[in-house]
Amino acid sequence: MDASLRSADSGLMIQGTQLSSQPKLLQEEDRESGIGSTLDLSSSFEIHNQHTKHQTGGVSPREEDRLDIEKESSSQTTALTSNKIPQLLINLSKIPLLLILLFLFVCSLDTLSSAFQLAGGKVAGDIFQDNAVLSNPVAGLVVGILVTVLVQSSSTSTSIVVSLVASGLLEVRSAVPIIMGSNIGTSVTNTLVAMMQAAERNEFKRAFAGATIHDCFNWLSVLVLLPLEVASGFITKLSLLLVSSFKLHPGEEAPELLKVITEPLTKLIIQLDKCVIMGIAMGNEDMRNRSLVKEWCQTDLVMSTGNVSTANCGSRHDLSPLKCKHLFVSTGLSDLTVGLILLAGSLAILCTCLLLLVKLLNSLLKGQVAKVIHKVINTDLPYPCGWLSGYMAMFVGAGITFVVQSSSVFTSALTPLIGIGVISLERAYPLTLGSNIGTTATALLAALASPGNKLAAAIQIALCHLFFNVFGIMLWYPLPFTRLPIRMARVLGERTAKYRWFAVLYLLLCFVLLPSLVLGLSVAGWQVMAGVGAPFLCLTIFISMINVMQARTPRHLPTKLQSWDFLPQWMRSLKPLDRLITKATACRCEEGQGEEEEEEEEHISTPKTSVNTQEESVQRKAQLAYDNPVLDYLDESRP
Repeated sequence: MDASLRSADSGLMIQGTQLSSQPKLLQEEDRESGIGSTLDLSSSFEIHNQHTKHQTGGVSPREEDRLDIEKESSSQTTALTSNKIPQLLINLSKIPLLLILLFLFVCSLDTLSSAFQLAGGKVAGDIFQDNAVLSNPVAGLVVGILVTVLVQSSSTSTSIVVSLVASGLLEVRSAVPIIMGSNIGTSVTNTLVAMMQAAERNEFKRAFAGATIHDCFNWLSVLVLLPLEVASGFITKLSLLLVSSFKLHPGEEAPELLKVITEPLTKLIIQLDKCVIMGIAMGNEDMRNRSLVKEWCQTDLVMSTGNVSTANCGSRHDLSPLKCKHLFVSTGLSDLTVGLILLAGSLAILCTCLLLLVKLLNSLLKGQVAKVIHKVINTDLPYPCGWLSGYMAMFVGAGITFVVQSSSVFTSALTPLIGIGVISLERAYPLTLGSNIGTTATALLAALASPGNKLAAAIQIALCHLFFNVFGIMLWYPLPFTRLPIRMARVLGERTAKYRWFAVLYLLLCFVLLPSLVLGLSVAGWQVMAGVGAPFLCLTIFISMINVMQARTPRHLPTKLQSWDFLPQWMRSLKPLDRLITKATACRCEEGQGEEEEEEEEHISTPKTSVNTQEESVQRKAQLAYDNPVLDYLDESRP
């Protein structure tokens, strides 16, 4: 009996040793896959629990965990409250710095305008002298663009036009194209501001699209309204009807809030005699020998801007003179030298202020704050009134521009906000259109302050400016499918983010080279301009139609025209020009840019995959936090 029990016990012991050896074998075999480590951790955790239970005298582990969690949460809340107060103080201290930078930014824009007037003001006056050229509407349009780009002030070019109309040297119907051109030329300022954000690819894409949306709107409006005005003169007739129906009396100029703030500083830097530009435009040869840098001021005439400074040109000698007090008085330097010095200094201050403004805005508007601001600004009203959101944004843009009395300042301040993503392109569009309306209201107030002999002409020109912008809004905003400027600006932004030199090419081509070429052809005669311009216009229309048909209905085109692959590469792609510019400037762009360009050409044959990857990147951006630095990498990663 005892022997049988002993044999059974030994059998059980053998089985037990076999069973206990199996986990060890498993642990040794599966240690690389992680199973053995999990078993070790679980066993050690059980031993630790037994040991702690024995030491604590029967306290359950759940109670211990609850106590530990309470201690950790209390320590975290105290740490958070202690960190929030210094962070709040730091953010509050950034607000005065933000206002100072904004003040210097506006002052640098004003000084930049003065620098351009010193460098090209007399040339602008010479352009206005040839009335035979101005009678050509296309030449008048490019004259308005060139003069506004040269003097960087649409109010200066408008005041010259008003004086020419009031003196009988120019008809109102010939002045309307010049006003349209000045509307285009004034948008070059925010395009220059957008170029300061070229360091960050995604910000540059958004900022350049937000800046050029103004250009696209103006160019499209001119393409439709200028032929209608030449054929029928409806803008001139409508403005004349309104002017003749009112009894007009000269009034006082409305106070300019922004000038009151910035003038104390800008007057210490430079003061200009705008009567020189006006005199050259009116044909006064004596003004050519006078300097634009003001040397003598009047004691009883406050320094003013707009039409008032030019309206008092004849009464200057009746007032007692006083030596002006600014940096360049009696320096003996030429106007061009002073203009170049001011241009370099103002551009340096403008770039510095803009970079610091973007950094400050990025630090203030981040995380939940950025999400809230982005949602408030870009969200539409509830369903029945959703269509009113854009018109409310127009009203806001018009009101702010009317207060600061400068559309360039408003749109230039808007551009960095679009770049960092606080304001979407769809919301920036109505804000910009409202800014156009606000600057025409400013011109109307300035016209009401004109003297009696110029009052009717000034108001009629201001009304023409207003009607041009109102009719442009009626063409390119009310219906969603008519908002072509948004799509055009987005394409320009994407192209500029890919080839950053494209921004400089765009500025030179649209604001300098093309207007100068058209002006030269118009001087040669309308026959020459028609002979060169008509084939170019027909070719442009043909290419645009083929592009639209290739995108929508390629089957209706011949096989050869279903793509542009039959053309040489330099005619259908910017890559050869990019290689040439890269070699000429001896600068190597980011690594892999050539590979990205080659991949883009490969994706032309498979557009579905590229569209899907773009949609996936958009969804990933929506899910991630607003200020996540990985977003920049996601946008630049290969599809």
